[in-house]
Amino acid sequence: MKLDILAIGAHPDDVELGCGATLAKEIADGKKVGILDLTRGELGTRGTAEIRDTEAAKAAEILGVSFRKNLEFADGFFVNNTASQLEVIKILRKFRPEIVFCNATDDRHIDHPKGSQLVSDACFLSGLRKIETIFEGNKQKAWRPIAVYHYIQWKNTTPHFVVDVTGFMEKKMEAVMAYESQFFDPKTNEPETPISSSNFKDSITYRARDLGRLAGVEFAEGFTVERTITVNSIFDIK
Repeated sequence: MKLDILAIGAHPDDVELGCGATLAKEIADGKKVGILDLTRGELGTRGTAEIRDTEAAKAAEILGVSFRKNLEFADGFFVNNTASQLEVIKILRKFRPEIVFCNATDDRHIDHPKGSQLVSDACFLSGLRKIETIFEGNKQKAWRPIAVYHYIQWKNTTPHFVVDVTGFMEKKMEAVMAYESQFFDPKTNEPETPISSSNFKDSITYRARDLGRLAGVEFAEGFTVERTITVNSIFDIK
């Protein structure tokens, strides 16, 4: 199966929070989308790895993605090395996405910039034919995505571009709130975390609304890039 978009996150819920509405919009337009989680989020203050596995599967079903896989790297301790890069390369070459979404390049959680750089490096290396990989018993061909885009996370990073996600915020929030162990729940006895407050839950919507305001639409999700963006015509820019 070939993908149009592969969205990668260091933890289950990163993708839903960062670009869930964009994915929902592209899926509604007929695009093939997959999600790859680098870790199971086992060091998270709330919940367990097993609970988050179940929540991630539910969120994937809500969004309607074609597949979701977890590489089970060590939460908090994975490193951007040859072994990790090769595991990501195998997935890239298996599903051959045109576009990759990944973590923010600079963020509060140390796994986010680590994951961001790991994925960026793997996307480049995946295009080098002299790097040999075997997946499910088959020798793989080189593949490099057309573009790598970084979604915005904790920090209010100024985006290089935004996607109009008007009409898809409800689907995004449904997918986000599938992670019942992680986000606002006034009935839980779990300890509070920076993302478990009512304020954080509200911020997901008001950030998208504010980016939409700046872009002249109702809701938007922002992305950054590591290279110069090119358009065929000046009229492609809205």
